[in-house]
Amino acid sequence: MNAADLEKHPIFLGLGSNIEPAKNLPAAIKLLQQYVLVEAVSRAWETPAVGSKGPDFLNAAALIISPYQPEALKNRVIRIVEKQLGRVRSLDKNAPRPIDLDILLVDGIVVDPCVWEHAFLAVPLSDLIPEYRNPETGETLAQVALRLSRTTRIFARPEVLKL
Repeated sequence: MNAADLEKHPIFLGLGSNIEPAKNLPAAIKLLQQYVLVEAVSRAWETPAVGSKGPDFLNAAALIISPYQPEALKNRVIRIVEKQLGRVRSLDKNAPRPIDLDILLVDGIVVDPCVWEHAFLAVPLSDLIPEYRNPETGETLAQVALRLSRTTRIFARPEVLKL
């Protein structure tokens, strides 16, 4: 390990599953805990699949503390957890999957601008950081989540993540 590996980065992840999601979402959190500190987890939210006609997704967000920068986190943690839960990547990036882990914010900075565009990301993330502001519009994440939830079928599934 070098000095950069000893740093601690607050990272918000988006988690999604539409293959056995009530089993795979909690399993992903448990597996993540083997590699990084999981500080907080949102409620689970059910949403329609985006970009495919697959089954509905269960989505959540998690705040982790990681010693890794995003690329190393993908290789040393995210891809391993996804593989352990049976994720097989294909040419169809919207294909049904047992788990999908995406890095949304790193060190307080949004790295996935889709956070501001999709309820399946904004709503769970707003459970954790509702006052986080879009630097371009000034809208809080809570405001964005409310706006997006008015045009998307989304509802809480609190029984899924009992952590």
